[in-house]
Amino acid sequence: MFKRIWGYIKQLFRSGAEKAMNPEIEIEQAITEAKKRDQDLRNQAAKVIAHRTQIEQKIEGAAKDVGEAREMAKSALLRAESARTAGDTGEQSKWTQAAQSLALKLQAAESNLSGLKEQYEIAIGQADQAKAAVQQNAMRLQELAAKRMQLLGQLQQAKMQEAVNSAVESISANMEVEAPSLEKVEEKIQQRLAGAKARTELREATPEGAEAELSEAISIAQADAKLEELKKELGLTDEGPDAGGTEVTPV
Repeated sequence: MFKRIWGYIKQLFRSGAEKAMNPEIEIEQAITEAKKRDQDLRNQAAKVIAHRTQIEQKIEGAAKDVGEAREMAKSALLRAESARTAGDTGEQSKWTQAAQSLALKLQAAESNLSGLKEQYEIAIGQADQAKAAVQQNAMRLQELAAKRMQLLGQLQQAKMQEAVNSAVESISANMEVEAPSLEKVEEKIQQRLAGAKARTELREATPEGAEAELSEAISIAQADAKLEELKKELGLTDEGPDAGGTEVTPV
């Protein structure tokens, strides 16, 4: 149970760290690591190729030793044969022993040369593999460099789009907060009208409202009476020319 919880915690921190990483930094880190691996691979390949070259040099030396041992062994045999023909047993024995020693040296030199040749065949294959690995990794590094340019371009496009999206969201938020819709304005006006009508209706239903209405009616009646008085002073009546038989001329 503890292992499961610990694994969950590690995954949680790993996910948080991945989200917090800057994509540009991650791309550059990937390129840097790829270049480091490429350099390490080149160094190892150089060692393998250098080993092959060293074996080539050793083969040349071993072949020279074989050739010298062979010639010297032949020369010792000829001297031993010449001494035998001359009946000189001492010289014959000396050169025979020398020939045997040289034959052992020749055998060792040939064995060494054969072993070096086997090593050389292996070294050639290893060197070819190392060069192929370097070439493949170089191509991979070029692909990463091209991918880096592509990703950086996409990242810049994403940043630009994010900036545009943020601006659009900000405009929408400001319009919603600072500029109420016409429906909301109309709703507020209707609420105020309804409130005003309600207050008027309530005022008319109270004694104060009735008194105000009566006072307004009296004022209107008084105003009408005053108008009639003014008309009489001016000789104006509501009756037409046929009413009195005589047209009244205003004073």
